[in-house]
Amino acid sequence: MSVNLAEGLANTLAPDDLVLVGYISGAFGLQGWVKVRPYSSTADAVLSAKTWWLESPQQPELRDIERMECKIHGEDVVARLVGVADRNAAEALKGTTVKISRKHFPVLPDGEFYWLDLIGLSVENLQGESLGQVRDLMDNGAHPILRVAAADVPESELAKCERLIPFVDNFVKEVDQKTRKITVDWGLDY
Repeated sequence: MSVNLAEGLANTLAPDDLVLVGYISGAFGLQGWVKVRPYSSTADAVLSAKTWWLESPQQPELRDIERMECKIHGEDVVARLVGVADRNAAEALKGTTVKISRKHFPVLPDGEFYWLDLIGLSVENLQGESLGQVRDLMDNGAHPILRVAAADVPESELAKCERLIPFVDNFVKEVDQKTRKITVDWGLDY
């Protein structure tokens, strides 16, 4: 027995603070569990939020769904969702993106930040010189790296003129989310 995606999901007004956190990569088992590939290595937001917002190529309007259970399984999260009763219903969700309201993200300890909260912050060195703004971040395995460039640089040109600043205490001296500024020990000529 399977449930139609449109019948199994409520359609309410989506919050405007949704963050893309992963996608459903397929079914898990026979009882309607889904496999979610998170975009974060920790998957904290996926594991903590009770309400997920789904968007599929077949049904592009956002739909909310309640998560009943979930747990880590290797690199994935496996979850049981309300209205997804069997493997066929779970498999029908393959390729669906999972979004979560930012307010449902777990609170981080002082000195830790979600990448999402760093993107767009201005970056200034200790001399007060502007280096640009955080356009993106990347992970090199050891630590995250800020990709800093002027706001008006198009994405296609970003790699040519960006500064790559390791997000470590040695270089990043202060992150002030209230003033939306990061202060770094980094010269204009680096």
